[in-house]
Amino acid sequence: MNLTGRRWLARAAFLLLIGAVVLLLVAAGWRTLTIFLLSALGVLAMIAGAYWFLSNRGARRWLALTLVVAALAGLVVLFAWHHLIWVALIAVGAVLLAGVLGKLALRATGEAEAIPGARAARPRHPFLIMNPRSGGGKVARFGLKEKAEALGAEVALLEGPGTVDVAALARKAVADGADLLGVAGGDGTQALVADIAAEHDLPFLVISAGTRNHFALDLGLDRDDPATCLTALTDGEELRIDLGVIGDRTFVNNASFGAYAEVVRSPAYRDDKRRTTLEMLPDLLKGQRGARLSARAGDTGIDAPQALLVSNNPYGTGDVAGLGRRPRLDGGTLGVLAVRVDNARQAVDLIRRGHGAGLTVTAADEIVVDSDAPEIPVGIDGETVLMPAPVRCASRPRALRVLVPRQRPGVPASAPALDWARLRHLASFRGAAQS
Repeated sequence: MNLTGRRWLARAAFLLLIGAVVLLLVAAGWRTLTIFLLSALGVLAMIAGAYWFLSNRGARRWLALTLVVAALAGLVVLFAWHHLIWVALIAVGAVLLAGVLGKLALRATGEAEAIPGARAARPRHPFLIMNPRSGGGKVARFGLKEKAEALGAEVALLEGPGTVDVAALARKAVADGADLLGVAGGDGTQALVADIAAEHDLPFLVISAGTRNHFALDLGLDRDDPATCLTALTDGEELRIDLGVIGDRTFVNNASFGAYAEVVRSPAYRDDKRRTTLEMLPDLLKGQRGARLSARAGDTGIDAPQALLVSNNPYGTGDVAGLGRRPRLDGGTLGVLAVRVDNARQAVDLIRRGHGAGLTVTAADEIVVDSDAPEIPVGIDGETVLMPAPVRCASRPRALRVLVPRQRPGVPASAPALDWARLRHLASFRGAAQS
């Protein structure tokens, strides 16, 4: 989108905000300020109540839930009493739409900058590992085995019986002459085989047959039709991307420490995820359960985070809720996001502004995570393991050769932070004259 289009989007965002205010003033008159203050108090009460619900048990938890419900009901009654529900719905819709237009205006381009690639030769002996259970059965649903074999690939299905040693399977394929390794499965399996491909300097093929396919998303692959990934075997290009290393293991997405790793590690989690999470969170949030962590990312020290995420290249962080994709995978650095929320006020601040004293976002070449316990539970690309403390995380720049189709959707641009000062300058006619 050109600069003129972005300026008009910024102006439209402010017009929507002004329109929402004018609508409230016209409909509510002198009551507008009172309604606004009561609405703000109601929203803050719901956020605080949600935090107390997660951080307490028993009667306190249910009192917190009662506060959330009562605050929500109070807002509905407030607007209904003044016959303003339709006004509130229109105003909230206008504000939300203003935020969407504002982010579009601040986005410099429609696509994230692509990782440089080079035309790849067709592999002669590709070897692909496919998990039939991954992604709810995508391997069978999309006919991936048959389509891959029609293109000359050898396919090994992880059907058992028992647990299959994926790393041993990949190493045997290399010894038998495979000149490409690939995986149709989850990100944890992708990481295991990617490590072996990098070790032998072989190209690696990602087939988006997992459940969430975060790695495939950040490579710009089609997650709706994993069969399109096989096109890389005949019409592909090669990208050089980084791998993350934690201890002696490789990860393609991230390694998580703290509350998430502790909860998933619990034996009860597999049988009842919701109840186990709610049972464990109060002690984890108050530091009464689990290891007390500390970390150093470059020159940044992080003390006692409740959750710590180390990613293979930084995620986009326009806001905390917008995490989910990485614009580049070849930056040679690790992203770090740490959260510590000790009370309801910090929770409100984090939700309201998207940042605060309890949030650390940085990047570093190396991160060292230590603990007051001899071992730390770590979630590595979705799999939880125990690792001896301290745990060292590092980047292996451009260690992996990835084969991708030349024609693919591409990596969506990360949503930028909604900076109203920048947006105001972009919308102003004086800003246009200075450009």
